[in-house]
Amino acid sequence: MLNKDSSTHTRGESVYLDDVPLLQGTLFGAAFASSIAHGHITSLCLDEAGQMPGVVKIFTWKDIPGDNQIGGIVPDEPLLASHGVDFCGMPIAFVVAETDSAARAALKKIRVEIDPLPVITDPREAQARGALIVPPRQFVLGDTTTAWNECSHVFSGKADTNGQEHLYIETQGAYAIPQENEGLKIYSSTQSPRATQTASCRVTGLPMHQIEVEVTRLGGGFGGKEDQANAWAALCALAAFQLKKPIKYCLHRMEDMAMTGKRHPYSADFKIGLDAQYNILAYEVVFYQNAGAAADLSPAVLERTLFHCTNTYYIPNVKATGYSCRTHLPPNTAFRGFGGPQGMFVIESAIAWAAEQLGIDKTIIQKANLNKTGDLFPYGQKAVSEAQVCWNKTERLYDTASWQAAVQTFNRSNLLYKKGLAWMPICFGISFTNTMMNQARALVHVYADGSVSISTGAVEMGQGVNTKMVQVAAQVFSIRPQRIRVQSTSTHRIANTSPSAASATADLNGKATLMACTAILERLREVAADQFGATTGNIRLQDEVVCVNGERTDWNWHKLVSAAFGKRVNLSEHAHYATPEIFFDKTKEKGHPFAYHVYGTSVTVVTLDCLRGTYEFDAVKIVHDFGASMNPAIDRGQIEGGLVQGMGWMTMEEIVYDAQGRLRSNTLSNYKVPDIYSVPREILIHPLQTDTDNAAIFRSKAVGEPPLMYGIGAFFAIRDAIRAFNPAALVPFDAPLTPEKTLMALYGKNKKEGADKLKASAQVSL
Repeated sequence: MLNKDSSTHTRGESVYLDDVPLLQGTLFGAAFASSIAHGHITSLCLDEAGQMPGVVKIFTWKDIPGDNQIGGIVPDEPLLASHGVDFCGMPIAFVVAETDSAARAALKKIRVEIDPLPVITDPREAQARGALIVPPRQFVLGDTTTAWNECSHVFSGKADTNGQEHLYIETQGAYAIPQENEGLKIYSSTQSPRATQTASCRVTGLPMHQIEVEVTRLGGGFGGKEDQANAWAALCALAAFQLKKPIKYCLHRMEDMAMTGKRHPYSADFKIGLDAQYNILAYEVVFYQNAGAAADLSPAVLERTLFHCTNTYYIPNVKATGYSCRTHLPPNTAFRGFGGPQGMFVIESAIAWAAEQLGIDKTIIQKANLNKTGDLFPYGQKAVSEAQVCWNKTERLYDTASWQAAVQTFNRSNLLYKKGLAWMPICFGISFTNTMMNQARALVHVYADGSVSISTGAVEMGQGVNTKMVQVAAQVFSIRPQRIRVQSTSTHRIANTSPSAASATADLNGKATLMACTAILERLREVAADQFGATTGNIRLQDEVVCVNGERTDWNWHKLVSAAFGKRVNLSEHAHYATPEIFFDKTKEKGHPFAYHVYGTSVTVVTLDCLRGTYEFDAVKIVHDFGASMNPAIDRGQIEGGLVQGMGWMTMEEIVYDAQGRLRSNTLSNYKVPDIYSVPREILIHPLQTDTDNAAIFRSKAVGEPPLMYGIGAFFAIRDAIRAFNPAALVPFDAPLTPEKTLMALYGKNKKEGADKLKASAQVSL
């Protein structure tokens, strides 16, 4: 089945937040943000701004009737700054005016005086000062202390990853409309309608049944709208509640980049020990997470980092420690992978460092340590592994031995160009690590004319989840997809929604939809059984026709539904699904937190221009654990997108803050994302079809987040090419590996060696 949104997308008819028709009398908001990262507010003058043409009211923290607080996991994030500011971009006031331009003009007339305080941007410094969001976490398996004595080789090092801008096409925004009896309806570009509803209720003081949050679709999210959509909706809700007027606020691109958090930067120290056969016996790692100025989702992101600290490898002795460090940057937040990629980068760095010191190929260590079914993860869950199957299939399918030989031949024949090759196996757990969030509901109506309506808590943001919900209903009822409509996501229709995140959206909401459709189908089968004098077990629907004992009857879908309606049979169902068998005890840091794991293996080849430091990716070839894919076209699209997004994080997307906490990579001219010229020339994806039972909807494994980790291979492929040119090069494990960093590494280790290489390159060039 094609993506159900393809037609409206290509025709420009799909409805996003900015397409919602404005009611007469709508006012427009704009946030006044701090230009200082840390300090005390000594004065705030709004008089001149308040007298600007078209200005209706300027809100400050004093105007909030409820709590001036939008923090979720930790209540440490005021909606509007009161006495101090904690990051550049922190909202201080909210201007409401008759037009968007009038609101923004008034921002320039607000005067604030802030006494600056010391600014911390480095998580290691924050940890040293005791500035932590939550107490440190530690996962332990075995005993690393005694295991070091059994190791033939022990190596230590440091690995860093930078942040990443979400850069969704549709920026953050909300439109709040007053309803009768003090109610509010909020159209929000949010991945989590419940969280947005909760934050707006907290600020206004209204109960949840008074505020409806509705989402038709998002123009991208990638995690950036899981929690950070809440502030803009709460500001609009505050103004709409007070003024009894509709309020709209959509951030401009540079506002969005400056005022919102990114993927968490991490700094980490590692220590890895191997025996003489290169089995990893011990691994210790300490993560310093740059959380920013408030918790947001940082504690949960750090937890996911710990869950994935060993990637797809079995290591019998592990000690992983994580610090969530409070700095003076915008609160960092969820991003595709949710902390998993940062943990996986470090173990891959540790293996690469060990291989280099031992003078062996990295793949020897990687392949020797792939986990097997029954192996324990550091958090206590047993693996049901496809790791070795994916690796072996990659070797056979893509003839990687010949590929490797071709790379070596090329490198021997070329001085100024070198190729690099890297393998990247992945293992990613599917479920929210907060067990409570693994629940979903679906409301299904079968109308008297045979058409079907589905409402779930899933938010469509380009991942094709609505298409999969249609597929579930179409398969259960055996009807044409054209009969089925997926409604917008509304907290009034589906309450207490979990976010569309964690790669769990299709599973959770699909299972709830399956349950609702199945319940209705059983009632319909009873109607047919009564009509034809058969048992319900002998009744089934096939291609919209009722079949009895395998024989087609003259009753079609429409006739069956009409008969059921005439008999007053309930044709609606509200179903609840909660993922079974998952739990996690945080007091012991042990449990079974994931419904299943997704595995895969990729091989990346890059060609490096050793004179300029630029590179092009020849190919990325993947064997991915799809399970039994419901929609291969959608799943392949998700894998391609995730891969390229991960490669961008590893190679070119460099977030830069100065020492005063000001974002310097604040435009699309100085923050680069992959375009058509920077993606691999060839992307091959082979689905690993397995019969292994899993908890996924129709055994179709999640594809939202796992593919991003294939992008990590881009870093190590470039690194391999650098070392092919200069074997003595010291290439820090510091992502992204931009062309500038690459050029410096090419001529590294010592000045004489670098100068000789540069001279030789120049002579060949001339």
